[in-house]
Amino acid sequence: MNRTRGTRRGARMVVSAPSRAAGGLLAHLLLGLLAVLFLTPTLWMVFAAVDSEPSLRAGPPTSLTLDHFTAIMTEEIVYRPLWNSLLTCGGAALITMVCSVLAAYPLSRYNLRFRRPFLYTVLFATGLPITAIMVPVYGMFVQVGLLDSLIATTLFLAAGTLPFGIWLTKNFIDGIPIALEEAAWVDGASAWQSLRHLVAPLLAPGLAVVGIFTLVTTWGNFFVPFILLSSPEKMPAAVRVFTFFGQYGSVRYGELAAYSLLYTLPVVALYMAVSRAMGGRFALGGAMKG
Repeated sequence: MNRTRGTRRGARMVVSAPSRAAGGLLAHLLLGLLAVLFLTPTLWMVFAAVDSEPSLRAGPPTSLTLDHFTAIMTEEIVYRPLWNSLLTCGGAALITMVCSVLAAYPLSRYNLRFRRPFLYTVLFATGLPITAIMVPVYGMFVQVGLLDSLIATTLFLAAGTLPFGIWLTKNFIDGIPIALEEAAWVDGASAWQSLRHLVAPLLAPGLAVVGIFTLVTTWGNFFVPFILLSSPEKMPAAVRVFTFFGQYGSVRYGELAAYSLLYTLPVVALYMAVSRAMGGRFALGGAMKG
């Protein structure tokens, strides 16, 4: 009996090893296919930006040139739109981070009467498409005279990302042990002092996630500024991409690719800087000792 069981176990191990290898190979093939699908547009941007004769073909350039970058490096095409994007998207990220902390802290720490309905409302708002409310929002902006205002557009972008920011921040605050705050309260600290000097430093990596999410979401938002802004000098970089599309379907592929590369650099640089600065800081194990 023991020999039979040992033989069966060995047969199962022999049979399972090839199946695991085949599953791993299939997973790697699927991941490689997805990587190719994602990298193809990026490779086209890189090649077309330095190609003297760019087209829709994603291949190595026939001859190298920097004329496309020289053509777009003007205040009207690059500098002012990028500055407007930094103002609107960066402002929306800061507003979302501050408001998310102020809203998520009582939801995490206090037994509020309407906490559960409010959280369900926030969860519903995170899945609400922004295009579904743009018609009444546009009418409201016209009535109150806020159309073509960078400040009003920034506030609306922050309001659109605030529900998800509150939801994320609440989960991050839930991960901070309340025993740390109770110890601070025993020493005489108020709730605001514990939030400012204790919770906020521990919450910094989580707030960085909220800020990056808000910045990336608003940075690529074309529809909202296109509807709420009308002056060309106030258009962000996401809207100025229309500059490279002419009549009858003509497209300046080289300038479009060069502009797209410059357009993505601020977000990529910010993400790398924040990830390097905040990496490994969200560790609470040492705070609980002693």
